[in-house]
Amino acid sequence: MSKIYKNQSNCRITLTVGVSILGAITTSIKYRKPNGTEGSFDATVSDETTGVIYYDFTDDELDASGVWTFWSYVVFADGRDAPGEPVRIKVWEEGT
Repeated sequence: MSKIYKNQSNCRITLTVGVSILGAITTSIKYRKPNGTEGSFDATVSDETTGVIYYDFTDDELDASGVWTFWSYVVFADGRDAPGEPVRIKVWEEGT
C-alpha cells in the first residue's frame, strides 16, 4: 500500500532518532495535524543502539486528511533530550 488513509488502523510509523537511545526514560513520536493541532504518541523502541522507535495507529488516531508532520522525541535520565528531524506524510481521504 503506497498511500495512508484517514482513520486507517493497519499502519505503523517508524522513525530514527539519529543517536543511540540507550538509557532513554521516555520515547515518543510528536505530531502536528494539518489543522496545526499538536500532540504525541508513546513510542516503542525497536533498536536502542541506532535509535529506532515506532508507533502503531488505532482506528481513530489519523483523524484528518492532509499533510501531517511527525518527529521523534527522546528524554534521557540525566535530563538530555533528542528531538529528531521532522517527516511530512500525506494522509488521504478514502476513495482518492
